[in-house]
Amino acid sequence: MTDRAFAVVRAGALTSVQDQGRSGHAHLGVPRSGALDRPASDLANRLVGNHAEAAVLETTLNGCAVRPRCAVTVAVTGAPCRVTVDGRPAAWGAPVRVAAGAVLEVGQAAGGVRSYVAFAGGIACEPVLGSRSTDLLSGLGPAPLTDGAVLPLGRESGPPVYADAVPWQGPPRELVLRFGPGPRTDWFTVRSLHTLAKAVYRVSSASNRIGLRTDGPPLERAVHGELPSEGMVLGAVQVPPDGRPVVFLADHPTTGGYPVIAVVKESDLAAAAQAAPGTPIHFVPARRR
Repeated sequence: MTDRAFAVVRAGALTSVQDQGRSGHAHLGVPRSGALDRPASDLANRLVGNHAEAAVLETTLNGCAVRPRCAVTVAVTGAPCRVTVDGRPAAWGAPVRVAAGAVLEVGQAAGGVRSYVAFAGGIACEPVLGSRSTDLLSGLGPAPLTDGAVLPLGRESGPPVYADAVPWQGPPRELVLRFGPGPRTDWFTVRSLHTLAKAVYRVSSASNRIGLRTDGPPLERAVHGELPSEGMVLGAVQVPPDGRPVVFLADHPTTGGYPVIAVVKESDLAAAAQAAPGTPIHFVPARRR
């Protein structure tokens, strides 16, 4: 096996390989997938000299630990966390050189949910449909990390980038999701449309890469018949039988049979990726130009 690789020492709660996703395959039933917090993933790649499309690790809540088999420059962004190399503190949000055989530890998220770990050269696992992303819904791409797994690294393509500060807005204390009307707005009562725009929801602990689930007042339907499955898009706000809206994220199904009341702006979904359970959610109608 090549020396340009790293072994997984601690996989964490859920750590997966992600890149910019596999766009253009929804007609085959394949969602986009990819990093939930794209700005954080792009920044990590930029810090280590990678192109934006290079594959990184996306961790969830409690980080991970890896042991590179070669000296490599890494950067950790996204949710702030303690970073160590062989137990010694290292920088978060900056390039860090890790010696061959040293253990890079990405700790518990101090705020937010997901951290991103970029390696100079990117993670070089075999692409599927043009992407190295792990898709939890379809099972495409590499499996989520497990202890002892070994993943290959690509060749370094550019020098690291050092900055005095990196942009990080912090996890949202309140998540504001701007939305436009969905294709089935007319399946809901006027009162439900008012509730969606005025009530305070909270992020449910059942949320995952497929969807941001919510706790809050249920939305009442005006039409109670069955809906044939139809296409779903990123940011679609689907309302299942319990009436509590679900915001579809990167691993969402490409079709669904529950009505979509609204569609959240894609630019607001990175913040949704960092919203911890219990975070208040405000759905805000987007202004029309």
